[in-house]
Amino acid sequence: MINFKACSKFVVVGALACGVAAASAAESEHGLPKTITIVVPFNPGASNDTFARALAQVLGPQIGSSIIVENKPGAGGIIGAGYVSRAPKDGATLLLTSSSFATAAAVHKSLPYDPDKSFAPVAMLAQAPMLITVGAQTPYQSAADLIADARAHGGKINYASAGIGSINHMSGELIDSMAKVKMVHVPYKGAASALTDLMAGQVQMMVASPSSALGPVQSGKVRVLAVTSPKPSSLVPGVPPLAETVPGYSVEIWWGIFAPAGTPRPVVDRLNAEIRKAIDTPQMRERFSHEGAQPSTTVTAEQFTESVHQDLVKWRTIAQQKHITAD
Repeated sequence: MINFKACSKFVVVGALACGVAAASAAESEHGLPKTITIVVPFNPGASNDTFARALAQVLGPQIGSSIIVENKPGAGGIIGAGYVSRAPKDGATLLLTSSSFATAAAVHKSLPYDPDKSFAPVAMLAQAPMLITVGAQTPYQSAADLIADARAHGGKINYASAGIGSINHMSGELIDSMAKVKMVHVPYKGAASALTDLMAGQVQMMVASPSSALGPVQSGKVRVLAVTSPKPSSLVPGVPPLAETVPGYSVEIWWGIFAPAGTPRPVVDRLNAEIRKAIDTPQMRERFSHEGAQPSTTVTAEQFTESVHQDLVKWRTIAQQKHITAD
């Protein structure tokens, strides 16, 4: 059994004491650092953090390394990502982040790193669709109803997001662009307050993550019209993809591990193989299911790199077209 000991800045997995340095030149029998720090660029408690801690529990014993989970929140994930971009290139310091990595890059002009060149994508942990949700008091029974009303009455429909440049915001802008409609973006300071106003009828629509929306959906206060994945999701049986109404539409949240650029390829490949093995365990599958996510057990480092590149291109294009900036 692994014991967790809370420290002022990080959680230690294994027999480490508070204050132990994150990086270590020593290697485990798997050829990986004996001590690995996973930096989460968000506050404790959200999906990135819970995935990191669950992964540490499984991966540490599997590879014979002690794994530290350290939260470095701020600026929508930018502070933590910048820290990892400057870390030694030995696999001892990793970043666990999500699709916000790409949306932040799209809307921030000045970053302390180059999102294209400062990281080596290591492994995609999981993916999940988002949900096209509306308040239960709205008349919309399908995505086609929503799009038709948006086309007929430009500017009538307000949609909520967790903030400018969030995945909710950019997904809504992508709907506008692809469906050739005009909905009004209403940014909030977080998904919880956005969903509160959605339930109260202050806004009509939100592209919401499963973890934030399923409670209101189950209570009957929010209705799901579509999923953003290209195919239907077992998470919400019977709900069609938005692509049936807006052909070609596809957005999926991903969570993944990054290393600093220049990390030796054998280290990246070894980490990828070990992480894929770890996320295929019952413990990790259960953790992912709480977020409505499916583990990405077959995705290589090269495939993850390509997925990140495609997301960067997609969200930068939308940000440029819509003149969206968070600076």
